[in-house]
Amino acid sequence: MTTESSTVSQASLPYDVPKYIVYENCLLELFELCPVCSSMCDVRKTIRGTFLAVDQTCHRCEFNRQWKSQPFIGSTPAGNIHLSAAVYFTGTSFIQMKKVFNAFGVRSMRYQAFRKHAKTYLEPAIVWKWKRAQQVELQSLSQQSKVIIGGDMRADSPGHCAKFGSYTVMNLETSTVIDIQLVQSNEVGGSYYMEKEGLKRSLALLEASGVTLDCIVTDRHLQIQKYLREKGITQYYDVWHIDKGMSKNIDKLAKEKDCEVVKKWQQSIRNHLYWTASSSKTGPEKVAKWTSVINHIHNIHTHEDPLFPKCEHSDVIDKRRWLKPGSKASYRLEKVLTNKRFIKGVEKLSPHHQTSSLEAFHSVVIRFAPKSVVYPFIGMLCRLYLSAFHFNENANRPQSTSALGGPAFKLAFPKAKKGGYSLKRRKIEPTFCYVNELIALTFESVVPDPAPFTEELQKITIPEDLCAEFSVPSMEEAIAGFVSRFNPAQVENQLRGASQSSGGPTTSTTVVQEGATAEVQTPY
Repeated sequence: MTTESSTVSQASLPYDVPKYIVYENCLLELFELCPVCSSMCDVRKTIRGTFLAVDQTCHRCEFNRQWKSQPFIGSTPAGNIHLSAAVYFTGTSFIQMKKVFNAFGVRSMRYQAFRKHAKTYLEPAIVWKWKRAQQVELQSLSQQSKVIIGGDMRADSPGHCAKFGSYTVMNLETSTVIDIQLVQSNEVGGSYYMEKEGLKRSLALLEASGVTLDCIVTDRHLQIQKYLREKGITQYYDVWHIDKGMSKNIDKLAKEKDCEVVKKWQQSIRNHLYWTASSSKTGPEKVAKWTSVINHIHNIHTHEDPLFPKCEHSDVIDKRRWLKPGSKASYRLEKVLTNKRFIKGVEKLSPHHQTSSLEAFHSVVIRFAPKSVVYPFIGMLCRLYLSAFHFNENANRPQSTSALGGPAFKLAFPKAKKGGYSLKRRKIEPTFCYVNELIALTFESVVPDPAPFTEELQKITIPEDLCAEFSVPSMEEAIAGFVSRFNPAQVENQLRGASQSSGGPTTSTTVVQEGATAEVQTPY
């Protein structure tokens, strides 16, 4: 409990003023008695979303006044806009927020009002701020001689039926998101082609901004390989993606009969892959070091390749279960490690920079745009921009200190390691300055004059919905064709009752969920 002395300031902006939760009966006690004659007064309430106005009238001395819980911005209560901005800019779901407010008994505005605020003020503010921040970043990169970037795509749903693909380009030297391209599947003829289209758009933007690329680090997407080869851009592969595929094959092999010993070599082979990437300067040297592992697991440490004639470990090594040449385990493991496509991947392993920061960014996107929720194009794009704001602000925050004054660490037990652990640096708590900046931009610039910000939003080309290419039946046809496999009689009675109560079949429906505009009827 704190007690503070304060003076009423009329100059404070609405979003800077502290707010409190006040119970209605406690508030109305202040208006029961007339301040002039102390008689009982007539008290009436006016509610508009989070806004409350109390009209107090004394019939004895004719005293009357109106008290308002918050100021107005134009004709809209400031609290309603502020709540919409706080929900949207933090990546929160309005539906979930509404559930919490209803459970707590706190008044809130309707969903249609939230969507109106988002469309008029919030989304234009997000797009405008991202474009300005991106221009500053591109201007800085254009002054550098060489830039190393990483690229990867994230689908908006699990599996191969994604509607959206968001391709992210990141400066791997600073772990900063440079560009995000949102591609809808019907723009390119299917979800498989979205990654290539996203990369093309990002590279076109970098080229138009005068950014000179040194190389790009990606996964092994076949279309990406061909496109970058034709463009003459140096491409490297992320080691983790190569390691992931190899580890799956070794896990599968270790489950076969007479191949269980392979499992004991898995971690050493993985370590050798990362060492090969980090210690080599050329592609042939990477291949020579990698293929030496075949001799090593047979306790042979000299090799025929002149680029790597001998293992670099000490002569005295730990005793282990060496594989016997010609055995089933040795033969099958050698096929996995010397696969033609795998060797080509090893030759292009990235020596230093990896796409782990991109994977971390994708985990941030899930908090702002969960894959279980469907968003419209602009809604999805704005949430991607918000996740980029959050990542760029917090990606390079320093490591925290422990109670003893040293660097702090934490243990993590990832599911993929099946009981194994990872040691991670514990960083300081993330900040959310971008949220405050967006709220200030909304109240100080966008709400007074939204036209310049809306123009920036209107420059974005929005593709047609996926259902636009299909014919939509009338409601009468849909009802006539509706049949239940298990209880057709019950369905027939329900449809007959609905038709009689409404004077005939309805001809339109409105399905509005989180994130859709008030006019659009697609789920969100």
